[in-house]
Amino acid sequence: MYSTGTPFQVTSLDSISLDIEKGVFFAIIGSTGSGKSTLVRHFNGLLTPTGGKVRVCGIDTSDKKRRRDLWRSVGLVFQQPEQQLFEETVFSDVAFGPRNMGLAEDEVTERVHEALRLVGIDPLAAGRMSPFRLSGGMRRKAAIAGVLALKPEVLVLDEPTSGLDPQGRRQLMDHVEEFRRREGATIILVTHDMEEVALMAERVGVLDRGRLVMEGKPREIFNRAAELTAIGLDVPAPARLMHKLRSLGKAVRTDVLTAAEAEDEIAGLLGEAPC
Repeated sequence: MYSTGTPFQVTSLDSISLDIEKGVFFAIIGSTGSGKSTLVRHFNGLLTPTGGKVRVCGIDTSDKKRRRDLWRSVGLVFQQPEQQLFEETVFSDVAFGPRNMGLAEDEVTERVHEALRLVGIDPLAAGRMSPFRLSGGMRRKAAIAGVLALKPEVLVLDEPTSGLDPQGRRQLMDHVEEFRRREGATIILVTHDMEEVALMAERVGVLDRGRLVMEGKPREIFNRAAELTAIGLDVPAPARLMHKLRSLGKAVRTDVLTAAEAEDEIAGLLGEAPC
């Protein structure tokens, strides 16, 4: 809730009940202004609820003393994270968080090198460079490496691929999945990219005007195309095609998520064996 007690009071999140299990890749989708970014800022204590409770990694975020330590467990990557870079070298920027954790310098170096390699940056070649000499895409990777170096239990990404080309988006999300695989981390992704959600998420939450209106597996969510369209969202292109064919009376599945699944359905319509 913003501007509490004033004529401009606005309830940004309303009656949300959500339980995200450890190690899950969870996507949060919704139209602009639905409350996505506000919600994820509660996960590391940047915001606290005016009503209800938020518990993250066993910590009640209303506990001010314990909330201060959430940054060690919950890494939050904002939109355009490259704008958060501030140190003189790439190495120093990525090392900032681990050093503030009080780690030994050997451990800091190991974490920095590991995080940079994980996002596709050679730590020996780029570590001494100014982050501002890197390309835009490389700066974003360096900024994300700074969060990965903390080895958070929960990694929250707010539109991390915004502004990147298709190849850059795929590479970045592959790095995120590799981090999850290595560390067993929980990933929470805010995105407008439905294909990204279809390919990577295990569960999806849908927000509309501050309320959680759907929650489930991607197939379940994207099979409700009419409901999603009504709140200003789309479905992945393969699912959209299947829904169109179904509206034309064709006997096809509408819960497909990938191009390969759509090809199989079309091949079935044509009486051909799928490749």
